[in-house]
Amino acid sequence: MISAFEAVLFAFILTTAVATALLRDILAVIVVFAAYSLGMALFYAFLLAPDVAMTEAAIGAGVTTLLLLLALVKTSRPDLETRFERPNVPALVVFGALFLVLASTLSEFPAVGASDAPVWDNPAVTQYYIENAYADTHVENAVSAVLAGYRGFDTFGEAVVVFAAGIATLTVLHREVFTRE
Repeated sequence: MISAFEAVLFAFILTTAVATALLRDILAVIVVFAAYSLGMALFYAFLLAPDVAMTEAAIGAGVTTLLLLLALVKTSRPDLETRFERPNVPALVVFGALFLVLASTLSEFPAVGASDAPVWDNPAVTQYYIENAYADTHVENAVSAVLAGYRGFDTFGEAVVVFAAGIATLTVLHREVFTRE
């Protein structure tokens, strides 16, 4: 059974996604898309994926929003007759059907942390991480040990993406700081 927090978070993400698709005002779209990215970051954190949550918050809600706002500032905004786009009815029907199919599978997912979750299908691997995470990595938190020790290259790749996005943002802002010796 889903909790009230999960239901509210799901409704928020769904509402912001639909609003992003239907709004016509570009500034409003950027703001709502930033809220969507923040909602997704919370969703990933709730699913105990802190590395993905931090990347989504930094790139999706942070850097992407800043770059889109900068692009908007450098362009002109046309006068709008209506606030929302007219939805494409065939696309809406296909989306609705896909949504219903996906929603019908929600009851098949185990609850977060449930003992019957698929992660427990291979107890030898899971047990190895639980028993040896500290001995192998000397990191007290098991999640951090897996991220840093066992998935180090993946985590390093995510850090490179965040770093590259920060450099790109500084370049767009024309505020790079270089030390010359």
